[in-house]
Amino acid sequence: MKRLHLTFLLLGLAGAAHAQQPAATIIAVPPLTSPDSGDKGNQMLAVGWNVTQLIAADLGQTNELTPLKPNRDDYYSAPEVTAPTFSKWRSAGAKVLVTGFVQSRSDGRLTVGCYVYDVDKGRELARKGVIIGANDWRRAAHKCSSLAYTAVTGAPGMFDTRIAYVAEIGVGDARTRRIAVMDSDGSNQRFVTPGDAMVLTPRLAPKGGQVAYVSFAGGRPNVRLVNLGSGQERPLIAADAMTFAPRFSPDGTRIAFSMMLGANSDIYVVGAAGGLPQRLTTAPGVDTDPSFSPDGSQILFESDRGGSQQLYVMNADGSGQRRISFGGGWYGSPAWSPDGQSIAFTRRGQDGRRIGIMKSDGTGEKLLTNGPADEGPSWAASSREILFQRTAPDGRGGLYRVGLDGGEPRTVTIPQGGSDPDWSGVMD
Repeated sequence: MKRLHLTFLLLGLAGAAHAQQPAATIIAVPPLTSPDSGDKGNQMLAVGWNVTQLIAADLGQTNELTPLKPNRDDYYSAPEVTAPTFSKWRSAGAKVLVTGFVQSRSDGRLTVGCYVYDVDKGRELARKGVIIGANDWRRAAHKCSSLAYTAVTGAPGMFDTRIAYVAEIGVGDARTRRIAVMDSDGSNQRFVTPGDAMVLTPRLAPKGGQVAYVSFAGGRPNVRLVNLGSGQERPLIAADAMTFAPRFSPDGTRIAFSMMLGANSDIYVVGAAGGLPQRLTTAPGVDTDPSFSPDGSQILFESDRGGSQQLYVMNADGSGQRRISFGGGWYGSPAWSPDGQSIAFTRRGQDGRRIGIMKSDGTGEKLLTNGPADEGPSWAASSREILFQRTAPDGRGGLYRVGLDGGEPRTVTIPQGGSDPDWSGVMD
């Protein structure tokens, strides 16, 4: 179990220089309007104001965009949604404008429309309409935020996503650990496990509908799979063996994981719906923490087969295994970026554990955090930001976000301590 314990505590590394960040694009988000009239129109304007404020809050969490503070006095009529007064926003210093509307439907649902404009050129960049339940305005806001983010940066928005993590309540031996899932902005948090057993490493399916995690119920690690819609739960495989470190494939149909038979831990893959696992590694030692490439053709993992924990890549069938980390120190918890260009990792050195990135071929290593107790990186859907765990001197864990250009990590607000975070892709 010492070798297994080692895989759970993979940690990392040395000091990083932070590049100067380019100036953020100023974006205007005036209150969404409504074509409805009377009392219904007033209700839709109230929903629109909620949507507006959340869009601004979403975009304000990014490094690339700086929203002007929404002002209810900037109300505009429904025809102005598609014909805005660009001169007003140029004089306010905005480079991008988001307009939109909320309209009631006969079936009780709502239609939310969003438009994104280049203010200097006076032209539309993107538009999107969504039909939502009467109380689902938060999802509509996140989709509008993503539309604006993508129009400006070209990268997918990360707002309509979920975060899973281990919620930690209490201290020391009395600490309770439960798997929690929440929206990317911290809302709608709920617990997935009851807290009667130690749990580790929750990993979300790409669309956020399932979570795989490690449970120590019964005294040994076992990967379990939970459907977040139905609440149904089952073990990943039927075998009575120690299983850990699960990770979904990009299409959600497969799960790579580690299984320990005797003193050896190897990488396996199995269908997310069940079936017989396929063994991919056979080297002596601990092979663990697999992560698929975005096209599913390769798997990144960590191994101590060479004497220290390092990063390796192999084809999805287990062939072509090769080492890619050579920077000194111990490397672990690797994760492949959604765009396929980069790998995030935890590196452990004499001065602690830190989050770093490298190109997918192992070159261009760069450290993003100063530690001394940072670990467990997980990528945003945009591939421009990383979520990770930082442990305070008192042992309390917290969640943080850091951009690839460096800068001071930002706290993710959660109601208790937290560890082992994972960020889903964009939900359907």
